[in-house]
Amino acid sequence: MPQILLTGAQGFVGRALVARLLRDGFHGQPVRRLTLMDVRFDGPHADPRVVQIGGSLAQAELRKSACAEPLDAVFHLASLPGGAAERDYLLGRQINLDATLGLLEDLRGQARPPRFVFASTVAVYGEALPQKVDAATLPAPALTYGAHKLIGEILVADATRLGWVQGCSLRLPGVVARPGDGAGMMSAFMSLLFWRLAAGEPLTVPVSPQGTAWWISVGACVDNLLHAAGVDPERLNARRSYQMPSLRLSVAEVVAGLVARYGPDRQHLVRYAPDPLVERLFGAYPALETAEAEALGWAHDRSVSRLIARAMEV
Repeated sequence: MPQILLTGAQGFVGRALVARLLRDGFHGQPVRRLTLMDVRFDGPHADPRVVQIGGSLAQAELRKSACAEPLDAVFHLASLPGGAAERDYLLGRQINLDATLGLLEDLRGQARPPRFVFASTVAVYGEALPQKVDAATLPAPALTYGAHKLIGEILVADATRLGWVQGCSLRLPGVVARPGDGAGMMSAFMSLLFWRLAAGEPLTVPVSPQGTAWWISVGACVDNLLHAAGVDPERLNARRSYQMPSLRLSVAEVVAGLVARYGPDRQHLVRYAPDPLVERLFGAYPALETAEAEALGWAHDRSVSRLIARAMEV
């Protein structure tokens, strides 16, 4: 039975992945041991298969203890988000770059290279996006966070070449619907739309109705992360890196889907007050073509209604 390590386990996607692994297992097999790493935990986990390691991923002794047992798969989701990493360069480097390299090096001692799934980000593309983003689009990070994630992708590919891991990096888009108010996150409106309209509460959106973004439900995101740990390594490209398939939708299209689900009275709860910076960063995404990833089995939510249904499963 598989033994798995998951960093960033207390995060939005991390919690959903933990629940799925404990409920459904790992590629047809029940999980024997699930080691979780994060800065802190809410309390002891009820499932006896779970081992929690609290503390910074930058602490080498904590990483080494997490890698002491044989591992079949590692899901590396931990990161310091973009704004926080920009405000504190040193901490961002320690978590997003140094700890990623350290974790890969810690896995050199494994008897068999584990599957290693790295959560990268669409921030690697930067701000000046072309009319269409596809597998040939060159990254041009505009933030240190994106630069560190791009370097992480290269490190994963190199560690795979060296035989330390069997790696794969996935560039995550806007994952919805994140609980809470998203304080400090410019993209918080993407998840708040779901929760506020479901509850019948008003919301001011900082982008125009025509503002477009790439969207994926947390359920579909977890599907893709798990698939990355099971796809035939021989079929992966040399970069070991893929854009996660996502729906390109305007805010108005998402609102229309929510109105269809929760009732016509929700339409009047949304007020638009575009902020030029937020519009530029999160409301001007171009067409996205992910045929290469889709041919290998990764998928988006396929429709607005399914996006909403799966996003609200959390």
